[in-house]
Amino acid sequence: MNTQPLKNNISSYIIQTHEEEIKRIAIELHEGVGQSLSSLFSGMQLIETAIEQPAMKIYAGDMKQLLEKAIQEIRLLAVELHPPTLTTFGLISAIKSYMKIYTSTYGIEVEMENLGIESQISDRDSITLFRVCQEALVNIARYADTTKASILFKWEKSMLLIMIKDSGRGFEVEAAMNKLSGLAAMCERMHLIGGNCTIFSKIDDGTSIEISLPLY
Repeated sequence: MNTQPLKNNISSYIIQTHEEEIKRIAIELHEGVGQSLSSLFSGMQLIETAIEQPAMKIYAGDMKQLLEKAIQEIRLLAVELHPPTLTTFGLISAIKSYMKIYTSTYGIEVEMENLGIESQISDRDSITLFRVCQEALVNIARYADTTKASILFKWEKSMLLIMIKDSGRGFEVEAAMNKLSGLAAMCERMHLIGGNCTIFSKIDDGTSIEISLPLY
């Protein structure tokens, strides 16, 4: 008896449930905690303008700056968890938004090229592709020891091709696949939506990740 389809269905269900929970948390962070902090920030602004004692005025200003920083961090975290542009404007817009956060967080410049006309793909495929690209970029930040990376999207009539490259330290792919669950998860995610993810790397010669997804 072939149990692979059942395993795939279970894995797909788990991932979908996980993504729905992530989306819920992201919305609560943005609309719940984020809005509460924004209200506190507005109140602190009023308090700061009403204070006359110089030392207390400086203290209130410092507290206002801390609140502003917290608001920014909450917003960035919410976008990283589930970019609102993904379902509204599509994969490319979501990746561009994430790249801004990525560069400001890790200091790695990502050169992006988008060839062809973006096709409309399902929400499930979009979030999967976004997560795979996100994981690839985070791995570059953690392990590649580089300040530059590139990502290419090539939209063909029946296929979407994505190439993510860096010129960092590289690694032994087979050994890393056994140690880094994120790499295996990337390939598994693509497999579940009928796509493919292939990782090429060589010590001191960088890494390239090729992702493909049939377009129907």
